Amino acid sequence: QLQASGGGLVQAGGSLRLSCAASGLTLDYYAIGWFRQAPGKEREGVSSISSTGSSKNYADSVKGRFTISRDNAKNTVYLQMNSLKPEDTAVYYCAAGPIFRDSDIDVRDMDYWGKGTQVTVSS
Repeated sequence: QLQASGGGLVQAGGSLRLSCAASGLTLDYYAIGWFRQAPGKEREGVSSISSTGSSKNYADSVKGRFTISRDNAKNTVYLQMNSLKPEDTAVYYCAAGPIFRDSDIDVRDMDYWGKGTQVTVSS
């Protein structure tokens, strides 16, 4: 029901824009989170956005570099990633859930998950 896309291989300092498209699910009603998981590490929250887009939250590691946005008319959420670093390398997932928290981006708040997209940043 959710599909993340837009990943790829990029050099450090480069940019990528990830998209999260939904089918069979109306994203208007949901907060959306972006998460990532690097090999051997736990899945971590990267950014989240409230159902209306009025509130956004970012992990400290990506603040000032990543921007989350949504276009409810297109049923799509985006993650613009700039100034990418090798430590951003991971599989990125989008997820939908009923709760937006401005203090945390928690996998436990998400009900629907998409397949991930690989982001690889070379040094």
